[in-house]
Amino acid sequence: MQPSRDIARLIEIMAALRDPVSGCPWDLEQDFSTIRNYTIEEAYEVADAIERQDFDDLREELGDLLLQPIFHAQMAKEAGHFDIGDVIYAITEKLIRRHPHVFGDQTADSAAGAQISWESVKAAEKKAKAARQAAKSSSAIDDVPQVLPALTRAEKLTKKAAKVGFDWPDFDSVMAKVREELAEVEEAKAAADQHAVHEEIGDLLFAISNLARHAGVDPEAALRDANAKFTRRFHYVEARCREDGIAAPDAGLERLDAYWNEIRAADKQKAPSEI
Repeated sequence: MQPSRDIARLIEIMAALRDPVSGCPWDLEQDFSTIRNYTIEEAYEVADAIERQDFDDLREELGDLLLQPIFHAQMAKEAGHFDIGDVIYAITEKLIRRHPHVFGDQTADSAAGAQISWESVKAAEKKAKAARQAAKSSSAIDDVPQVLPALTRAEKLTKKAAKVGFDWPDFDSVMAKVREELAEVEEAKAAADQHAVHEEIGDLLFAISNLARHAGVDPEAALRDANAKFTRRFHYVEARCREDGIAAPDAGLERLDAYWNEIRAADKQKAPSEI
């Protein structure tokens, strides 16, 4: 079997890997649960390649990510649930349905207008779905996936709750809540109650995710950017230690902090896009 630019070849390869007689033992052992984490990891690796602007890596990581729905769909086909054609039909039908300003008779002259159109169709779909599930007990937040990163899930939970009116009225109110939660962390720490410290830090992080939503900031993206900035600056600190001929563990906090302040000051002289 040869490589190809045709997605049909990828589907054939996946089917061959899952062949009960001639397939790969590892692939045959997998199920939806065992490859679930790989699906999540591949999405993160795509995001990492984008953040690093490494397009060679991005091409490879997109391929790894593309394999995941092919793998899941192959297992679903074997179990008689659906196949990759059903997956593709579902998403193409959804895209057409949610873009009436492109494929229908509506108009949208801006990205904001397109978003309003999308949300309107999505809301109608959710209403219809709720009607179908009327016999079941459901919540406005039930469809927020458990497997999301905790910070992202916190932001989505508060967004869902806000849609039914359960929300702080403004940014300042959320800021006050953050300060309240921070004070409760301090109180728990002063009481040497480790369980309470754990709980209060969780509440603080949840409040900060809500603050980010009110500020129009994606908290997960903001934290990833902060991680990248810390990583770059720490690499600088380590490089300065090597320049001065001293091992980082032996440099002492005062010297390490001085190196850190050097790169921090240099960053402040740059435009945000250069950092």
